[in-house]
Amino acid sequence: MLTTLPKALTALALVSTALTAGATVQIAPAHVYTAQLSGASEDPPNASTATGSARVGFDIGTHTLTIDVTFSGLLGDSTNAHLHCCTALPGAGTAGPATSTPTLSGFPSGVRSGTYHHVFDTSLASTWNNGFINSHGGIAGAEQALLAALDNGQAYFNIHSSFAPGGEIRGFLQPVPEPGELAMLAVGLPFVLVLARRRRG
Repeated sequence: MLTTLPKALTALALVSTALTAGATVQIAPAHVYTAQLSGASEDPPNASTATGSARVGFDIGTHTLTIDVTFSGLLGDSTNAHLHCCTALPGAGTAGPATSTPTLSGFPSGVRSGTYHHVFDTSLASTWNNGFINSHGGIAGAEQALLAALDNGQAYFNIHSSFAPGGEIRGFLQPVPEPGELAMLAVGLPFVLVLARRRRG
């Protein structure tokens, strides 16, 4: 009995540690945002029939910004691309580039279709537009401002081209629900359905 007690306590401690670690992962994962890119989303809208999608992952704790983009059918050759921030209103207006200028590192130029993947270190000044850093009091302030804008729909991804130098296709980035939030929604859904049925009855 006495020899099994320490083993049980050790097992309990391991389970507790695992649960705590799991909880930490669920509470503070990298934030993920997506956008559909189009000419109609530009300001002002243009006649481009091109399409695209952007996926941005931002982990402010590890200073990691991951950008994945696909696009096709541009009416002009691609010239540059940026993550823009921060508009005054969610989903509307324009803002200057938050990321490096004249374009994102390695973004395909002179093409009408393509893909892009890059992981940036947001603790480095080279990731940012200098004006964005300066207007937010340094790199830490720039990180916080971008995260807040992404969470509130005030940042967009923009692909510029020879057809539309100000931007041929863009899209405002929206948060993707975290796995924990989806699980909570799944758990609560049956109760919502029961309440709806009762009200109908």
